[in-house]
Amino acid sequence: MEKYFTVNSDGCSIGCKIYADDISAVRKAVLFGHGFSGNRDNKAAEKLAKHLTDKNRGAALVIFDWPCHGSDVRKTLRLEDCEKYLDVMLSYVKGAFAQAELYGSATSFGGYLYLKHISEKGNPFKKAALRCPAVVMYEVITQTIADEGDMKRLAKGKPIEVGFDSKVRIDARFVESLRMNDLTARDLRAFSDDILMIHGTQDEIVPFDAVKEFAERNGIELDAVEGADHKFRDPAKMDRVIKRMAEYFGMK
Repeated sequence: MEKYFTVNSDGCSIGCKIYADDISAVRKAVLFGHGFSGNRDNKAAEKLAKHLTDKNRGAALVIFDWPCHGSDVRKTLRLEDCEKYLDVMLSYVKGAFAQAELYGSATSFGGYLYLKHISEKGNPFKKAALRCPAVVMYEVITQTIADEGDMKRLAKGKPIEVGFDSKVRIDARFVESLRMNDLTARDLRAFSDDILMIHGTQDEIVPFDAVKEFAERNGIELDAVEGADHKFRDPAKMDRVIKRMAEYFGMK
């Protein structure tokens, strides 16, 4: 079963989607954070959810729209809004499924936000599995997602709209907040036992070498998928990711 719903809390109205066979009997819940310019109809999340719920009684996956993404009505992306949405969703899932173990899964920008949260507030998840986490999100925005013209407009104080599947409005304030919140300077070794990173060696958006260096410095397990790109377009490689995450969560 899949169902759309909205979480209204602390001034936020967050569009969500849940996958579960029986919402009243959830024992293991996964909170999924999608990537930049994505939304709650994320295909990788759907595939992971179906694998988990088909094979594990009492499993559920909840995915939500980040600010300015999908169904969200905010106009300009703010890093502090992303942090607030994650706090609200963590509180919601913990309250809605009080008896369940909580796991985290995220992709790219979502991975960056999860790691930022963990480094600042501790790991709220029993285990967190992150695919192609954008540990160098500032560089991803300024060197890959935004082009030269975009950067010139930002320098002039003008907002821009950038993204992949859809466009997200950002401005110089957002970009500066990414620069000021550089994950590569943070120490996550205290949480390394409960974090798994999965990254393609041919990722064209988030450089594999940057993630490898980050993982090694923090003692985080890195599963390198040879030849995989950022979106894992090869179905066989995506299947490997899904199975690896399910195993990591103890939900084969």
